[in-house]
Amino acid sequence: MDFFAQQHRARRHTTLMVFLFVLAVAAIVLAVDLVAAATWLALAKNTMLKTRASLLGQVPAPVYWGGTLAALGVIACGTLYRIIELSKGGVAVARMVGARWVKRNSQDRSERRLLNIVEEMAIASGIAVPAVFVMDEEKGINAFAAGYSPNEAAVTVTRGALEHLSRDELQGVIGHEFSHILNGDMRLNVRLLGVIAGIVLIGSVGRFLMNMGRGGSGGGRRRGDFRILLMGLALWLIGWIGVFIGRVIKAAVSRERE
Repeated sequence: MDFFAQQHRARRHTTLMVFLFVLAVAAIVLAVDLVAAATWLALAKNTMLKTRASLLGQVPAPVYWGGTLAALGVIACGTLYRIIELSKGGVAVARMVGARWVKRNSQDRSERRLLNIVEEMAIASGIAVPAVFVMDEEKGINAFAAGYSPNEAAVTVTRGALEHLSRDELQGVIGHEFSHILNGDMRLNVRLLGVIAGIVLIGSVGRFLMNMGRGGSGGGRRRGDFRILLMGLALWLIGWIGVFIGRVIKAAVSRERE
């Protein structure tokens, strides 16, 4: 096997997957535009169907522009919030999953071995020694690297990895995580996760509109609006399908980076 040729192939496939991810976001925006157009047609009543033009052709351009800007705005807000949340450093991400910071003066034998391996890998790769975390409640064998840049990365391993892997095996796992740090995989994952969070927000807006359409928002019950309910249902479906497709593409990207 030509290792460098495999690396080149994986990078090329990653680029393709990211392009498909962008296309999926564009399709979501287009779907929101169609919902906006359908909503306008439902509310326009007698102002439409007076010409031979297609229904969508009778919808004013500002409706489409408004739908596009609204969809992009919602996705952008959700994306920025998640990116800011995940960009606080690998330490913040590790703490989000309940991992424990391994102190440099730890007296635990397995933890000392882990710290030594991480320091060895940092020296070999020429980057700062990342923070080290352990997920004490996880008995399976797993590990991940988190952080937006190599200078503020953190490496987290499960308790099962510490207990069941030999030193050479654990060194291989840590070396693998360092490759994610050096190749910018963490930054790419944060961006993809951010966009998926924005798509989730579209589904949340749809759920809110569904609640309004049923007459369940506010302090008391009121008469609902079936049109708002349908619009909310459409947006919720767009968000759900968009998140599913986004996660599938993200999984494919992660597989190529692995």
